Amino acid sequence: MALVLQDCYKQKDWVESIEVYMDLNTIKDVARPRARSELPVWTAGDAWLAGGTWLFSEPQVHLSRLIDLADLKWPPLEVNATGLTMAATCTIAQLDALACPPDWLAAPLINQCCRAFLASFKIWKTATVGGNLCMSLPAGPMISLTSALDGVCTIWRADGTERKVTVLDFVTGNQRNVLAAGDLLRQIDIPLAALKRRSAFRQISLAPVGRSAALLIGSIAAEGGLLLTVSASTKRPVRLAFGKVPAPHELREAILHGIGDGDYHDDIHGKPFWRKHMTLRLAEEIRSELSGAAAPP
Repeated sequence: MALVLQDCYKQKDWVESIEVYMDLNTIKDVARPRARSELPVWTAGDAWLAGGTWLFSEPQVHLSRLIDLADLKWPPLEVNATGLTMAATCTIAQLDALACPPDWLAAPLINQCCRAFLASFKIWKTATVGGNLCMSLPAGPMISLTSALDGVCTIWRADGTERKVTVLDFVTGNQRNVLAAGDLLRQIDIPLAALKRRSAFRQISLAPVGRSAALLIGSIAAEGGLLLTVSASTKRPVRLAFGKVPAPHELREAILHGIGDGDYHDDIHGKPFWRKHMTLRLAEEIRSELSGAAAPP
């Protein structure tokens, strides 16, 4: 898998000695670019250094240089006329603290997805939105949030160009995405229309504080149709769109035909058959809530 923007631990105050990287004893250099023009030429052994939690959690003997993104000083969050821009380096704590305009009916999803992390408050202050996307784990709650809200990724390509791709297409599988070696996720843009949609959230884990085994988000489009985004239970996020709120049997059939048995994730946090069952159940709860009907027993 290509080296990508990692959600990796970084000391608050840098010191001159490379000994600051106690856990990565193969690191020989740290680059600290202040602008895109200062990004070094990507070479084998490089890794992007963003906010926190993964890179320093296990040996990385193949790495020899870290490229620290902190001095690029990207504004973490920008609310504008077109919606919301999240820098890849925006931390979970910064996102959770965002004061959203009152007409953003989907705003509760932000806090709900932030709390879907299997993480302490310390991780919240260092883990980044971009790192969660780039790790591309099925249970990544920032993937769930941004894919459900029609997020679009801006990628700084290694050749100096830019590429835009939806979050739904950015993640291609379990720990797989579209980034090539040297590509850098710059930001995720959420359109205003998505933020104004009425929404519903459902999430389940095998344990009370376990990793998400299924995380579904539904919303009502401006035309009255239902948009359902399935994540965590599947290897990559899946979007199902309906011209109107479907009947229960129509929703079930759409899920059965739209998500194959091989698309469900399989690990210690849940077997595929159980994830499929919970996907169907949670989807019906969302359909029922958004249609105004009583939730199923």
